[in-house]
Amino acid sequence: MGIFKSYDIRGLYGDEWNADTAYRIGSALPGLLGAEDIVVGRDARLSSGEISESLVRGITDAGCEVADVGLCSTPALVFAVAAYGYGGSVMVTASHNPAEYNGLKISGRRAVPVGYETGLNELERIVSSEAAGEGEPHDRAGARGAARSLDIRADYLVHLERFNRGIGSTRAVIDCSDGMAGLFIGDVIDRLDGRFTILFDTPDGRFPHHDPNPLEEKNLEALKRGVLEESADLGICFDGDADRVMFVDERGRFVSPDLITAVLARHYFDHEPERRDGSDVVLYDVRSSRSVVEEVRRLGGEPVMCRVGHAYAKRLLRERNGILGGELAGHYYFKENFFCDSGMIAALLVLSVLSRERGTLSELVASVQRYAYSGEINFQVEDKAGIIESLRRDYTGGELTGIDGIRVDFPSWWFNVRPSNTEPYLRMVVEASSPEELRERTGELTDRIRRAGSSHDTAGGEEMEGHR
Repeated sequence: MGIFKSYDIRGLYGDEWNADTAYRIGSALPGLLGAEDIVVGRDARLSSGEISESLVRGITDAGCEVADVGLCSTPALVFAVAAYGYGGSVMVTASHNPAEYNGLKISGRRAVPVGYETGLNELERIVSSEAAGEGEPHDRAGARGAARSLDIRADYLVHLERFNRGIGSTRAVIDCSDGMAGLFIGDVIDRLDGRFTILFDTPDGRFPHHDPNPLEEKNLEALKRGVLEESADLGICFDGDADRVMFVDERGRFVSPDLITAVLARHYFDHEPERRDGSDVVLYDVRSSRSVVEEVRRLGGEPVMCRVGHAYAKRLLRERNGILGGELAGHYYFKENFFCDSGMIAALLVLSVLSRERGTLSELVASVQRYAYSGEINFQVEDKAGIIESLRRDYTGGELTGIDGIRVDFPSWWFNVRPSNTEPYLRMVVEASSPEELRERTGELTDRIRRAGSSHDTAGGEEMEGHR
């Protein structure tokens, strides 16, 4: 089934999946997770209520208890499953996708994510066989579980308050993207000393102001205007379910999310090192700038590369007992947040670092950024594996990393080419010591990919488009 992705379940609701699919998924989850109770939450998409109702019915029909949080952000639901000790969680959301999409993000006990290699593959097999009439959803001989409402708001706000230390009179414009950050942003900023202008903070699953994907430049126009009009120190934009966050500087320029990983590392190594609790590991994804690696090492940390995707990053951060992780897509992970991502926590810590270092955000980013960077470039091809193998043969002599496609590091430049998990795309990132070398290497790789695969490059993509 096409809705089962590497990190979650997602697709066009009413076309690729429906309420019956949600019921079947719910009925299979207690057995898959080994859970006696599951906490469920949802975003404000127009289909989320129907999906949640069917999902909860499936879970309870399987004899499992449900704690229903109702409308919430993905990080808030992660807090609930980890802080209260539930056996698993399901968030009904399609994250940054347009309004016609919906999906499910699933975690086990302690908020350990369930990805395709760690359970979604088996869930897909069960649901597919039941849809084909080859099996029953579950054995209904046992007692049906009960569903009850769960109010987590007060406890969750106390959890967030741990991260708002050191924030001074910063002036910020915050865009909630008509998404779930709007549920909490008012209470969060009421506890801060800064001055804030809030945009689009009423959750609306139609996303009337712009799509909830802040990695697309067009969706940041209102934020950029607001920063310039208000003479603000920075702009902050959350995605639809608030697990990701992006920033623009005081001049209205997009800040590449991988560089924010280095900014966050300063919080834990320079400003509040006691909060590391003996951990020095900082994760960065395979697409991230070499600048991030160098800055983490300068601070005294141990940079560790990881695969793209929240299901991989959360597990690796937990395995390495890392203090922090960051991805080019704007996910930031924290040991202090159950090894999970939170756009709100990342925003609070950036505000704290900016306040303490007393410079502008552009100056802070410039102190980290050292290289010319392509952004992510997409190529539509059929033989993704064959092209990657040809590049592996062509580019010898560099340091090869094969955890996600290939990344090859040379002294003055590097590139990563990896396959999309859901579309016939190769995604390429190139970084070099100078803009001239970046143009040369990017052009060279583009020509090789085109020759190898009769491909055409496309603007943007499933996860992000190029910035910097």
